[in-house]
Amino acid sequence: MARKPGPSDFAVIKARAEARKGGARALASALPPPPDPTALRALPDDRVLAEMTKRIFCAGFVWQVIETKWDGFEAAFSGFDPAFLTTADDTFWDRLTADPRIVRNGAKIMAVRANAHFVRELAAEHGSAGRFLADWPADDAVGLLAVLERRGSRLGGMTGQYLLRFLGRDGFVLTTDVVTCLRDAGLDIAPNPTSRRDLALIQTTFNRWAAETGLPFAHLSRICAMSIGENRTADATH
Repeated sequence: MARKPGPSDFAVIKARAEARKGGARALASALPPPPDPTALRALPDDRVLAEMTKRIFCAGFVWQVIETKWDGFEAAFSGFDPAFLTTADDTFWDRLTADPRIVRNGAKIMAVRANAHFVRELAAEHGSAGRFLADWPADDAVGLLAVLERRGSRLGGMTGQYLLRFLGRDGFVLTTDVVTCLRDAGLDIAPNPTSRRDLALIQTTFNRWAAETGLPFAHLSRICAMSIGENRTADATH
């Protein structure tokens, strides 16, 4: 009888993912490059703010629409220069709500204004927003997500998780498949784990798996997603 994986038995989960994806080599090829903290540390503040904006506008929307319009976003928001956006007057922001180059969602547009201030605050405190994100303790992704939710605008939950992934900061994304994998592995967490208790259990488990395997959280998370649920293509597995 097959042994049910426990919270510290990632080998069983990885073997299941390999079987579903056609072997160890196929699974490895489906994984993204390892996160590069050096590149994140050097990332300009305007690129951090741009990615914040993209993740916010993608949330609850068709991602491809945002990608298609992205050049328009860059132009409309003046290249996401935090210094300019924090000093732009109300007229500038009012015009954006009627600008056809972007998705005209007023609440999300104003989140860009708030996050421009957030990025400048991080730069003042740490040298740059990228440096702050890169230097946050590697074993405390949950703590970093909490900072994004508390100090940023509309950066909580999955938006914050995807933001860190797209910026190249190591972390996990708690998609339905990842949570299903964790629950199947024996974690006593809710199907939609948002409580401090559940997030602490998840962090502890990923820390243990990372220590055992030497893999970054991003790979552990993707392998979890590919080990269970609908057997999607790698491009569709977040």
